[in-house]
Amino acid sequence: MKALTLTQPWASLVALGHKQIETRSWRTHYRGPLAIHAAQGFPPFAREFAAEEYAIGRLTERPPHRSPPRLPRGALVAIVVLDDVRPTEEVALETTGLERRLGDFTSGRWAWLFDPTKRFVLDEPIFCKGALGLWTIPDGELVRLGAATGEAAS
Repeated sequence: MKALTLTQPWASLVALGHKQIETRSWRTHYRGPLAIHAAQGFPPFAREFAAEEYAIGRLTERPPHRSPPRLPRGALVAIVVLDDVRPTEEVALETTGLERRLGDFTSGRWAWLFDPTKRFVLDEPIFCKGALGLWTIPDGELVRLGAATGEAAS
């Protein structure tokens, strides 16, 4: 199975269904199931954005004593279905204000469109090393992912 690594909080926003379009500087011809991997790194700009999203109420799953939430990092968090990839110029006017807040729709980029009805959130993150670009999940993690999803990932 293919996977895509996203920095937090964007990985969790995809997992929670708030983000259904990922914008990238590159396109892919791949379509189908796509595991979402939360990057290990958590730079200051991402922490600030996570705090804003928590304050707005979109990142609500957290232990009660933590603020902002402790988001899983270095782990697979969800499976989505990549339906289409189109130039951002084609989809920018059709997108909601929330999607525009969560992505970069400047000219020359690509909108990766996830099927909003086909999303599987893992009960527990599966910790593994990610990679740049679109990458293939190693066999060991794929077995764990299949077990976590009832073999839907294999």
